[in-house]
Amino acid sequence: MSLISDMKVLYHMAVRPVRGKTHASRMENFYGGQAGDYDAFRKRLLKGREELWQQLGTNEGEVWLDMGGGTGANLEAFGDSIAKLKKVYVVDLAGSLLKMAEQRAESHGWNNVVTAEADATRFVLEEQQADVITFSYSLTMIPDWFAAIRHAHALLKPGGRIGVVDFYVSRKHPDEAFRKHGWATRSFWPVWFASDNVFPSPDHVPYLHKLFEPVYFDERKTRLPWFPLPFFKTPYYLFVGKKRD
Repeated sequence: MSLISDMKVLYHMAVRPVRGKTHASRMENFYGGQAGDYDAFRKRLLKGREELWQQLGTNEGEVWLDMGGGTGANLEAFGDSIAKLKKVYVVDLAGSLLKMAEQRAESHGWNNVVTAEADATRFVLEEQQADVITFSYSLTMIPDWFAAIRHAHALLKPGGRIGVVDFYVSRKHPDEAFRKHGWATRSFWPVWFASDNVFPSPDHVPYLHKLFEPVYFDERKTRLPWFPLPFFKTPYYLFVGKKRD
């Protein structure tokens, strides 16, 4: 990725104001000018996506929903196994990103991939229920993320799987099973990300564990590209859960 492309993305992330009266218009305003450079930059920024897909696995005939799936870059983690899925929905509010997803699906010959410009809290599924639902760095960008998770729970069939990878911060006093972050981490990162309407939450991890049966869970930290403090890393987590029968 070129320096010019990096600067273009960083301008939209750190300098350019995000405008719009609705969440959908703000999403399009934020991503519209960087859609073409989106994937290359975020491949270095957003860690753990490929591993999440490996942990979820794929089974023949499944229906998969990628909520906030944007350009459809996540689908490339499927490899050849994408052909055995019945249908894959890429759901997002940013039409400019979905255009990239449509081009990607066409170039790969993925006839079972469908894009949907829709809200993750209200998306209507053609099939009765889904086998797998994923949120890859999208849950922090959904204002009513509680509703998004509850809606995903309703859309999943019994035994269906949910996969989430995203930024987060811990609660001040988390359960013993979860990692505890210091004051600086808990205070700094929500403010840093908020300018881009990204809201790392201390409640993602506990709520996912409450609503779903945990299958895989890991808490990690990563360095952000171009971040001025190289030793100050942002926390992120991977969660795979199963809807209880």
